This record gives sequence, structure tokens and C-alpha cells, in this order.
Amino acid sequence: MLSREERTPFSEWWWTVDKPLFGAILLLMLTGVILSLAASPSVATRIGLDPFHFFSRHVMFLAPSFMVLLGVSFLSPRAIRRSALIIFALSIILIVVTLAIGPEVKGSRRWITLIGVNIQASEIAKPSFVVIAAWLFAESTRRPEMPATSMALVLLLMLVSLLVMEPDFGQTMLILMVWGSLFFIAGMRMIWVFGLAGLGAAGLFSAYLFVPHVAGRIKRFMNPASGDTFQVDTAMEAFYNGGWFGLGPGEGIAKRNLPDSHTDFVFAVAAEEFGIILCLAMLALFAFVVIRTLSRAYANEDMFSRFAASGLAILFGVQAAINMSVNLQLIPAKGMTLPFISYGGSSIVSLAYGVGMMLALTRLRPRTEVEASGHAEAMRSYA
Repeated sequence: MLSREERTPFSEWWWTVDKPLFGAILLLMLTGVILSLAASPSVATRIGLDPFHFFSRHVMFLAPSFMVLLGVSFLSPRAIRRSALIIFALSIILIVVTLAIGPEVKGSRRWITLIGVNIQASEIAKPSFVVIAAWLFAESTRRPEMPATSMALVLLLMLVSLLVMEPDFGQTMLILMVWGSLFFIAGMRMIWVFGLAGLGAAGLFSAYLFVPHVAGRIKRFMNPASGDTFQVDTAMEAFYNGGWFGLGPGEGIAKRNLPDSHTDFVFAVAAEEFGIILCLAMLALFAFVVIRTLSRAYANEDMFSRFAASGLAILFGVQAAINMSVNLQLIPAKGMTLPFISYGGSSIVSLAYGVGMMLALTRLRPRTEVEASGHAEAMRSYA
């Protein structure tokens, strides 16, 4: 056992990190490994690869992701701000390069290959953008004369414009929802919040009018007979087949026909093989991570840590909610991974980075360290 009197970096981390939150994240990672083994062999076999191709790559991506998560959780709030600024700048450059020379897949340019690794830069941009926006909102409460809110809006418009150019409307809506939530948490007037919601709705309606594949997805959701709904229908079949306790590991039937059973529809595979009980347990884990982070953030006296941890928790929770809702046909189909469960290298590394910052920002810190950050007095006046 580590003594509280030890003053090593690891002992200080161990006694200040939120262990239940850390344990829930590790449990999600372990669940992802199990479900990758259940869902990916049928996909790999269908396209002529080794049955364990996606599973081995999932585990391979998980190892460095865990190191990223652990390393980032040691950082101070100041170091988190600096790292987020650097990573956001690099991700913006990568998105621009992807738009210029990236291959077009199904009408979109979202991936670029560097050193033999496919990278989706928009995934990397999400957590760093949330942290920078949180810092700007915190500065606006601390120094009202600083145009921090306007700067946050400029960054939002820049990122959203690049995502629309890819196009990736799912990530765009996710970013808008998280930014709007931070805008509301920072105490901005409701008229601005409603205005942002109106702009988002107008943007979605414009996409429906002028972007054929977006219109197609919405029409298929409203009227399934209007187009191909094979994937979502097969996903619903998986839920029906699994019932409460599932058909058993490896016994899934619907997954053999699901093209994206290892990514977008892994939640349906979990339902078919392990039952609705496991799905409810996973939902409880996601909810615990979000609620635990929000409660710890609310108790934090540092404005930046409060806003950043809240934004990262909302990003994590909304992404999970979108994926599960698509599987259950509650919203139109959208390719978005289930955090730490779906296969995807860029997604897992990005999530590990975001969750690592959540752990770092929710660590217990001495009051003197909080006050040294310069946001404690702003926190008291804000409250």
C-alpha cells in the first residue's frame, strides 16, 4: 500500500485521482475488448481478412491509448491548457491537409494516412477544442473586458466550417451541442442559448435541403419504406433475438449480416449475444462516468477545471447517447462510435486523451494550488 506521506508523483496521483471514475473507465475498456472479440470476426471474415484482424488491432490501439489516458491524468490544469492548444492547432492543420489531399470515401474526406496509420483529425480536435473553449469561458468570467466569448465563437465557427466541408454533420452537431452546453454553464443569457439552438436547427434544415445523403437519412428515419434501412432493421432484429439475457457469446445471428457490427452497431451485437441486461449495465457505466465527473466538477473551485471537466463529460455522454440511439432507431442513422466499445484507432486515442483530462481535472488539489491558477476568486464571484 502507498503511504500518504510519500511525495512521489505516482503516490500523489493515487491519493488524489477519483478511483471510482477511473475504475468505471477501465471497466468500459475491458467491455470493449470483449465485445470486439464478439463482433469483429464476422466482419473480417466477410471481407476476406483474418478473423481476428479487427480484434488484434483494437487491442493494439488500446495499449497506447491507456498510456495516453494515464499520462494525461498526471497533468496540472495549466499543462492541460497548453497541451490542448498545441493538439488543437495540429488537428486543424491535419483537417486542412485531409481536405486537400485526403481520399474521398462515400463522398467525404475525413481520413488521412500518416506513417501507415489512418487518422481522423476531427476526432482529435474534439476534446482539445472543448478544453480551449472552457478556458476562454473561464477567462470571460474572470476578466469581463477580455473578448474571450467572441474568441470562443470564432474558434467554433472555424472548426464547424471545416467539418461541414468534409462533410461530417454528425461531428458538427456534437460540437455545437457541447459548445452550447458550455455557453449555458458559463452563465450566458438564455437569449443567446436559444439563438444558438435556432442556428443549429437552421443549419440542420439547410443540410436537409441541400445535402442529398443527409436528406436521405432523415427521410428513411421518418418513412422507412422510402429507402434502404437494412442496417438499422438488422440492429433491431439483434435486440429482439437477444431478449433479456442474450443468445450467448459467439451465438449472434444478426451480426453476420451487419456491415458495421464492430463499429457503429456494436451495441446491437452486445444486446444479441449478452442481452438487454448488459446493455443496461453499459448505459449505467456511461451515466456514472458523466454524472460523477459533473458532480466533481461542480465541487471544484477552479473555474477552468469546472468548465473543462463538464464539457468533456458532456462530450463523452452525448457521443455515447447518439450511438445507442441510432442502434435503437430513436434518431436518424449517423456513423459515430460508442466510446471505448467500438473499433477505431483515432476514436479510442482521442477518447483516452479526453478522459485522461477528465481524470486530471477532477483530482483533489490543495486550495493553494487552485488559488494559484487565478480562477478561485472568479469562482466565488460567479457562485
